Amino acid sequence: MADVQASDVKLLRERTGAGMMDCKKALMESDGNVENAVDWLRKKGLAAAAKKSGRVAADGLVGVHTSGNRGSLVEVNAETDFVARNELFQKYVGQVAAIGCGSGCCLESLKDASYPNSGRTVGEELTNLIAIVGENMGLRRLAHLNVTDGVIASYVHNKVADNLGRIGILVAIESSGNREKLLELGKKLAMHIAATSPASVSVQDLDPTLLERERAVVLEQAKSMGKPPEFVDKIVEGRIRKFYEDVVLMEQVFVVDGSSRVKDVVAGVAKEIGAPIVVKKFIKYVLGEGIEKQSVDFAAEVAAQLG
Repeated sequence: MADVQASDVKLLRERTGAGMMDCKKALMESDGNVENAVDWLRKKGLAAAAKKSGRVAADGLVGVHTSGNRGSLVEVNAETDFVARNELFQKYVGQVAAIGCGSGCCLESLKDASYPNSGRTVGEELTNLIAIVGENMGLRRLAHLNVTDGVIASYVHNKVADNLGRIGILVAIESSGNREKLLELGKKLAMHIAATSPASVSVQDLDPTLLERERAVVLEQAKSMGKPPEFVDKIVEGRIRKFYEDVVLMEQVFVVDGSSRVKDVVAGVAKEIGAPIVVKKFIKYVLGEGIEKQSVDFAAEVAAQLG
């Protein structure tokens, strides 16, 4: 069996709410793999909740930009939230999102693109901004959405300025219907996505690995109930349907009214405008998602510098 690290036990407790000894045993049974240990605890009914802990806070801004049938999301990180309130930094993030939207380029190409009215590239302008502000920064990621016929809707949560905040959403809607109605629907869907974080638009495009992992967990849970095999299958299918309602956008309850399914809301708007609507794709950026931010003891740091 693998050696169990105290840090992994702590992480597993935070994610599942299980007891320390149960977490330790789960890690031992899973050869130290935290994800497998989460599943082990869930199968044993020992996990209070499989909470996601990948989103460790980091600072900076997420910027969105839409133009016609195109849209872009960009994340630029900084060391402190103080920088997010800096007008120079805000201007840079907004401009970079616009450049990314117009060019449709990848992140590395974006860094080499010309930054307006500076004689520098996007990457060089960031270096210049670091020198001015006095804090390290990084252009972390860029994403695009586009449609042939339809709209790209956007939403920014925890907004600090126009199109800038801590969470950014883009939603691509294909339809030949009324543009204003489509944008209104897209904005509401983007707000819904910000609140619920679905894993896919539809059941058909849900990651098969994610589905099989969930099925394995609920199967073990159902078997542990001691029911006959024919009842186990029914229990599993029922829980999988509930899983779809939790993680698939079109199957979720619409947070705006708290009762309708998203698919029914979309169908209602399609009927209203007299044209089919296809929610093609969405992208959600959460600032600092997946970045482990170093915790600094400033008092200790100052004391060390003073000798």
